[in-house]
Amino acid sequence: MSALSSHFAARQGGVMTDEVGTVTGDLTLRTEVDEDGTLRVLVQYLGADEWYRITDAPTSLPADTSLASVHARLLDELRVSQPRVTSTDDDGPLTGLGGGRAE
Repeated sequence: MSALSSHFAARQGGVMTDEVGTVTGDLTLRTEVDEDGTLRVLVQYLGADEWYRITDAPTSLPADTSLASVHARLLDELRVSQPRVTSTDDDGPLTGLGGGRAE
């Protein structure tokens, strides 16, 4: 399994999770991928022990897409507006993450 984690401040409205609903504030994003391409997208309050699945997040790593690229794009979608994270992969917009960027 490969995994990446990043700390971020949630956008206005927070991040919707399957287990506890919306989480807000300072969070940690973790993306994990298994050898078979199964992707898990998790979030936790900064410094907490519990992880929550992000509602409607992708569940598989698309072919010819790196974990780093998906992680960066998710982070860009979920955090307070900041300069965009760019990637060499152009996979189009993410869907199902509960809205766009806060303006």
